Amino acid sequence: MNKMENMEIKQLVVSMSLPIIISMVIQALYNIVDSIFVAKVSSDALTAVSLCYPVQTIMVAIACGTAVGFNTLLARYLGEKKFDYANNTMMHGILLGFVNGLVFLILGLLFSNVFLSLFTSDQNVIPLANTYIRICTMFSFSVFVQIIFERIMQATGNAIYNMVMQGAGAIINIILDPILIFGWFGLPEMGVAGAAIATVIGQFCAMLIGYVITKVKIKELDIHIHNFSFSTPILCKIYKVGVPAILMQSVLSFMTVFMNMILAPISAMAITVFSVYYKLQNFLNMAVLGITNALIPIVAYNNGANRKDRAIEAIQFSMILSIFIMAVGTIVFQLFPKQLLAMFSANEEMYGLGIPALKIISLSFVFAGISMVLCAAFQALNKANTSLVITLARQLVILIPLTYGLMKCFGINIGWYAFVVTEIICTTYSLFEWRKMKGAVTDKKVSA
Repeated sequence: MNKMENMEIKQLVVSMSLPIIISMVIQALYNIVDSIFVAKVSSDALTAVSLCYPVQTIMVAIACGTAVGFNTLLARYLGEKKFDYANNTMMHGILLGFVNGLVFLILGLLFSNVFLSLFTSDQNVIPLANTYIRICTMFSFSVFVQIIFERIMQATGNAIYNMVMQGAGAIINIILDPILIFGWFGLPEMGVAGAAIATVIGQFCAMLIGYVITKVKIKELDIHIHNFSFSTPILCKIYKVGVPAILMQSVLSFMTVFMNMILAPISAMAITVFSVYYKLQNFLNMAVLGITNALIPIVAYNNGANRKDRAIEAIQFSMILSIFIMAVGTIVFQLFPKQLLAMFSANEEMYGLGIPALKIISLSFVFAGISMVLCAAFQALNKANTSLVITLARQLVILIPLTYGLMKCFGINIGWYAFVVTEIICTTYSLFEWRKMKGAVTDKKVSA
């Protein structure tokens, strides 16, 4: 009996989401830990890591976007009991992970200085940021392949192994951070370079753990070269969903780039504040993404198995969970902004800019959570273009011009309200599209 098709839907969503949420929250934690330790080195070091953050998010966006297309196709083949196709799809996903890593290795070595020059000319910051970017991109194949293994575990309903893999990588990173940054146990003090090395070691270990678990524990699939037969149709199917998903996730990275451009004329501290906010908010985003990452294979599998009723129930329950998580996050940001900023060795300038930013932007969290769940549902139901339109509007098309206009006319504090206005508009549109789609799915529903 396959739990994807037969387990009670609320129990299925929770059982698959919880391990992913835990592992993704741990992953968000080590990004914050990096910044907390680096902030103790110097403010220049924290600024350098903040400037590099968009590059890391672009890598993760391409990795996760590719994995969304891969996951959707793999889950569909498993739901249809086409195991030969599923195995070949898995091997294509692993190959794509290594190819993407090679691309970023080349980009990091050749263009990191060009990227950083867009935001600063500070010669104290640029060398530090260059070091950090180049180390992370040189070994980026680890994160690309790791995320493919995560999606294999999700598509087969084994999300608990995903938690083990990702959690272990994050814990290794957290342990190594102070050792390499500050030079404990007789090692040289490496500062920003130490933070980058700790990150890639954690990712590499997670990748190896993912391989072992998939090889030994995932009985539905078999990692072996004899299961690989290059297939252009499989690549096309992966990227039919994957390209819109990559674009959707990449806009988060481009949003941070454009926000840095808007904030740079105000002050370097404004950029640092936004980076700190973004990493703190990632705790909530990762929790909701844990739900959506579990939701995609659940909906895709049940849609492939003609269980439309279960797909709809999973989406609705996931929205309820997301609203609860984001509401809790809003309360924390409203009540404890100073304490959150204090973790990053904040000075009076950071408090002055950061406290209003955290309190204002957090008013958008609940709306953002609803849109995130519905975007995942649209992807799983082969409506990736709808997800793309909503995400582009949330992160770029509406948000950036509105932020620029409000900050230009009324100052930085009023400018943060652009996040709230944008999320309200996009959530309204998301619900409108979901109502139409739900009606169409219900009309065509096939009883189990």
